[in-house]
Amino acid sequence: MRVLTIVGNRPQFIKAAPLSLALSKAGIEEVALHTGQHYDSAMSRIFYDELALPRPSYSLDLRTADVDTLRRGVGEVVRQQLETDWVVVFGDTNTTLAGAQAGVEVGIAVAHVEAGLRSGDLAMPEERNRIEVDRIASLLLCPDDHSRRTLEREEVKGAKAVVGDVMADASRIFVPLARERFSGQTDSAPYLLATVHREANVEERRLSRIIEGLNRLGEPVRFPTHPRTAAAIARFGLTLGSHVRVMPPLGYFEFAALASKARVIVTDSGGLQKEAYWYGVPCVTLRPSTEWVDTVRVGANVLVDDDPDALVAAVTAARMPPKRPTLYGDGYASTRIVHALRHGGR
Repeated sequence: MRVLTIVGNRPQFIKAAPLSLALSKAGIEEVALHTGQHYDSAMSRIFYDELALPRPSYSLDLRTADVDTLRRGVGEVVRQQLETDWVVVFGDTNTTLAGAQAGVEVGIAVAHVEAGLRSGDLAMPEERNRIEVDRIASLLLCPDDHSRRTLEREEVKGAKAVVGDVMADASRIFVPLARERFSGQTDSAPYLLATVHREANVEERRLSRIIEGLNRLGEPVRFPTHPRTAAAIARFGLTLGSHVRVMPPLGYFEFAALASKARVIVTDSGGLQKEAYWYGVPCVTLRPSTEWVDTVRVGANVLVDDDPDALVAAVTAARMPPKRPTLYGDGYASTRIVHALRHGGR
């Protein structure tokens, strides 16, 4: 069996890593493709080195989020891999949509990791991507029963398998190593961790309001800054308070160690909302909606959009709930995904 995995940004590297390990262990050939949708040479190199990902057989270096451009680039690769059994895409980016479309166009079955997630906000491009990919995928790899029921309610036709969340696998495998490796490099005094990277949040008005909120926080803030966010801060002439320590992009291990020991995480990342939950760190989310609604439902995550007053209030009040139910699987999703790929979801 041969599987073509397609990634394009940092969270997808993390999702792909445990699946790559499981594919290798099962003797399944993996052909890895990196579109370069979000590309920074240092970030990419760190991820491949640290997570033991196979070097991509194809690196397109497209440096664009345009779906048509991505689909054409991915399509050229897919047409060279017609004996591939599956095209595997992750999450909800434009790379995800382009990869799924390219697979369908040439008749290769598509498997969607993180199928069935919904935020209910169609203004988000990611929400529209999720819906479209789910409708054209042959195999829908759901993180939980709720996402499976969502697909059934929408009458999505592909085979459905509840497998858990591959990022739980990454946390189980890699976070203990991260904490050990960087045990002496995280602050002993309490601090907050902030990340901002989504396209909507690097527009001037929203980013200005988010920075205002960060500047009003009364605790030290560690702010690893995505290249796109750093460029926007400079372009708009925004100034960060002296308590906000701007940091370069970090490798996965260093970032995981920093995040897992923060008092609160402030983020617009989807994946980091889940990781915060698994770390036992309360999360404040800089979005009006989330696909990870269970983290909000149990009281571990608060949505504040770009409201600086709400941000400050939520960070001040943030606490993890005393009882934390298991969410999104047990950390062995990749093994179940391999089984589903072998048996078409049965």
